[in-house]
Parts: sequence; structure tokens; C-alpha cells
Amino acid sequence: MDKKINLVIDGIKLEVEEGTTILEAAKKVNVRIPTLCYHEDLHVAGNCRVCIVEVEGQRNLTASCAMPVSEGMNVKTNTAKVRMARKDLIALLVSEHNTQCTTCYRSTNCELQSLAAEYNIDNETYMSVLKPYLEIDKSSWSLVKDDSKCVRCQRCVRTCAELQHVNAINVAYKGKDMKISTYLELPMNEVVCINCGQCINRCPTAALTERRYFNDIWEAIGDPSKHVVMDTAPSVRVALGEMLGYPVGTRVTGKMVTAMKKMGADSVMDTDFAADLTIMEEGTELLLRLEKSLLEKKKVSLPMMTSCSPGWVKFIEHMYPEHLGHLSTAKSPQQMFGAMAKTYYAKKKGIDPKDIVSVAIMPCAAKKYEANRPEINGSGYKDIDAGLTTRELGHMIKQSGLDFEKLEDSNFDPIMGESSGAGVIFGATGGVMEAAIRTVYEIVTGRPVPFKNLDIIPVRGMEGIKHASIKIENTLPEWNFLEGIELKVAVAHGLINARKIMEDVVKGTSPYHFIEVMACPGGCIGGGGQPIPTNAEIRKKRAAAIYSEDADKPIRKSHENPEIKQIYDEFLEAPLSNIAHNLLHTHYVKRNRY
Repeated sequence: MDKKINLVIDGIKLEVEEGTTILEAAKKVNVRIPTLCYHEDLHVAGNCRVCIVEVEGQRNLTASCAMPVSEGMNVKTNTAKVRMARKDLIALLVSEHNTQCTTCYRSTNCELQSLAAEYNIDNETYMSVLKPYLEIDKSSWSLVKDDSKCVRCQRCVRTCAELQHVNAINVAYKGKDMKISTYLELPMNEVVCINCGQCINRCPTAALTERRYFNDIWEAIGDPSKHVVMDTAPSVRVALGEMLGYPVGTRVTGKMVTAMKKMGADSVMDTDFAADLTIMEEGTELLLRLEKSLLEKKKVSLPMMTSCSPGWVKFIEHMYPEHLGHLSTAKSPQQMFGAMAKTYYAKKKGIDPKDIVSVAIMPCAAKKYEANRPEINGSGYKDIDAGLTTRELGHMIKQSGLDFEKLEDSNFDPIMGESSGAGVIFGATGGVMEAAIRTVYEIVTGRPVPFKNLDIIPVRGMEGIKHASIKIENTLPEWNFLEGIELKVAVAHGLINARKIMEDVVKGTSPYHFIEVMACPGGCIGGGGQPIPTNAEIRKKRAAAIYSEDADKPIRKSHENPEIKQIYDEFLEAPLSNIAHNLLHTHYVKRNRY
């Protein structure tokens, strides 16, 4: 049994488990202690000291995020001494910060700005010591790094190291010269950055933001010669509301579609359609690999691994380039959608593909990089002209002057606007795997998966690595080589967990046939382009909304989507056909680690 500790916080008696910090204990009794370097997803650093409190009997003020409670401890969080010390600390941070608040992208959603307002900081306490020569790094397709707004909390460094195990950024120099930098101070596009944007999600200021393209889209919308198509990823619809006054986890699908139509998009379609398309291509590829391995006894790369997370793809290109053959050749839903928009959709609508501007609304910063990969375009044009984050769409809706809450719901436009529940769950970790199993199992056996309501619970949830297996029995005749096979699968999210999965793959001891990897914690619902803040509870609520939308869908299997059947009948012929291969599949690039 865990030992219990008794203490007092601001006169409130409470009992907590041994090892609990003062900050954690205070939360249990609804006592708010301000923080800056602290983040629930990360290990404690205790380097900003904003969370200091007074502990009876101790001479110095204590950082509450790093101090465990002790028996009989008497904590005061709001004394004059504490308030003045916090005010002094915040004023020092402001003195070396670019206080460009009125024009800053993070204005009204900046933790330093909020603290400065709360403690009534003015610019007269300390003179500005902001270095005048700080340049903004805009070299990356995905990220912008502005050192003039960095408070050196090191959240970004800890995120890149602890959650992603990439270490693209780190602490350089000491004292007044200390800064967050890259290997050899190279620009962001020349280091091993996977563009995931998780550092952005945890940056308390605007030192790290996504590279923004929405002004280009406004220009395209205003150009009568351009036909602007917008498509939205599954997790956007369960997070966008957070930017527009709704509680976390609210589904705003219909209002989102209406907003984009009123903003001037010529067509609003659903990336979930392309997720269904991905399942058809990726699922067939898995079956083909299994056939070559089990029936033809050929050497193939198993386990096959998903390829729809561009951060994960770039990670394996850098870290495990000799194992790229394990990746599915299927493009991500974003890129499949772009290829279809510039070919199938253009033909159906009678539009010259050069006049189509394809805009993907994504929860992901890495999608911006992916859209600009030359090897990913298959239509003869740039398949995706711009990738926007959920945050950027939220800003565009605000700029448009729409009263979002009063908008009526509307449906996605036909032609690549119909989707299944399987396409929706792509937005949560385990969703790609679940969607694939729903289809692959039924293709092989002619029966639905043997899970209640099609809900494959073993691959759901926020555990870092999940495992599942399903025995294949009573197959259709053409698949009898799979009779009795126990299909083994795994799901990993957050690249530190991908590393663990890859250790067995490298050694050749992986027991799995198929592995899903998502770069971001929680999958796309925790993507680097989602509304800020993020934490485990927020990600769980978004995931719950994803599964709720799946449950409400009349069609919940990718292969039953009528528009998927139609596109194969009219255009793609069959999964892995020559035309499907040319438009919907790709290759990967071996990249240096340093």
C-alpha cells in the first residue's frame, strides 16, 4: 500500500500519496499555482521558478513543481513574499522577450503574456536586454523558430528528447548566452527535424510556431480563375471547436463544412474519403505481402508498417534508412486526396488541373513538409498546394467574420466527400489499424470482424504500445493460405515508442505482421497543428469524440463506402492496379542522421 502524506496548503488539510509534488497536491484541492517551464507531458525541469511557494521552516522559496511533499508540511502559495518574487521573475523574462504582443500569432494564447497581465508587469521594472540581432528561422516548410520570443523554458528540448527521441534542438552555451539551438547551429531544414510540431504544441510563447500559408489561400479564394478545393482530416472536426468557444472534444463537423463554404471554397470534401482509399490500397498490399511470404515462400519485408504519418516516415528515413522496405508504399490520405483531386475530380468536373488549388486542413505540421516532397506528387502537378493546420483554419474562420456557433450544419460535397466510420478513426492512435482489420478480415473471410459493434478495443487507448492478434479461420477459397494464421499487429504512438518497436524489427525478431506508427502522442488528435494547449486529458476527450463520430456513421467499413466503389469502377480499376500504383503509391528516401 502506498504511504500517505499529510500536509496543509493555504490552510487546507489534505492527504496525498508519497512522491506527490507540491504542485500536484495543490491541484487536488483546486489551489492554482502558476507555471511556465512545467508541462504535464514532460519530466520536471524546475528552471523557470515561476511556481515558487513558501514552505514553513524553509529559508528559501521552493519550486513547487520539483519539490515532493513531506509529512506535516505547511505550504503557502500566495504570500506577499511569493507574489513579489514571482512578479520579479516574470519581469526578468519580459525584459529579454520580444513584446510584440499586438501582432504576435500567439497573442491571447501565450502563457508569458497571461502571466505578465496577471502580475501587472510593465516595461519599466527592468530595461529590455533583448538581443537586437536575433534572426527568425523560416527555412523549414513546417516550422518557424523565433529566438526573440524564447523564454528558455526548454519545453521544446524536452519534448524532442523525451516524447520523440529525435533531439533536433538542444540547449547551447551558458549564462546570458544560453539559447535553444540546433546541431552546429544549422537552420531547421538542415537538421534531423521530423517536422512533427510537438515542440510547437508545448512552447508557451511564439518562439516556435507553424509556418503559415493561409494568406496564400485567401488570395487563391479571391482569384476567379482558381478552383479551390478544401479537405479536412478526421481529427480537425473534433478539435477545431476549441478555437471557437466550444468545450474540448466537441464535434463540429457540419459547422466546419459550412464555414469553409461561406469562406469561399469552391468545394469542401472529406480527407476521410482518402483514408478509406488508403485502407483499400494498404490493406491489399498487406495481403499481397502475406501471400508472397506464406504461399510463394518469397522474402518480403514483414512486418509491414503504416506510412500515413509524415513525421514517422521522415523519422525512419533518418534513423533506420536500411529498413525503409517495411513501410507501406501507400501514400498518406492527404497525398492520395491531392492526386485524386488533380485527376479524377478534375475530369469529373471538367476543370483543368492547373486551375485547381488543393488545400488540406490537417492536425499536423509535418503535412506541410509532406506536401512539398517532390517524390510524393503523382498527378503531374503539385498534388497538395498547401497544408494548413487546425489552428490556421480557426484563424481563417475568425478572419472571415463568421459567427461559428450560429452556422447551420451542412454536408461535404459529393465526389470524394463520402466516408466511412473507418476513415474517421484514422484520427486516433490505433484507428488506422482498426480500419485496416475491419476491411482485411472481411475480404479474407467474407464476414465482419468478430468484435462487438466492429469496435476493436485492443488497439484503442493511450498506452504507448498496444498489441493485438486475431485468428483467421474459415477463409474464402482464394485466401486459404491464411487459414489458421494468427494475424499479429501492434500500434505505437510517439516516436520514443516507435524506437522500441524498431529495435525488434532491426534484430529481425519482431513477431508482428502489421504495425501502425503515429509520430504524435495520441495520434492525429494530438498532432502538432492542433489547438494549444495539449495534455493527456485533452487528447482522451478528442479521441472519444472521434469514436463517437465513427459509431454514428451509417457505413463503418472502408470497402463499403459507395464513393470508393465508384472510383475504382470508373477510374482506378482495382487496388494496386497500374494506375493506382502510379497515383497512390510512392517511394522513400534514405537520409543522413546528422
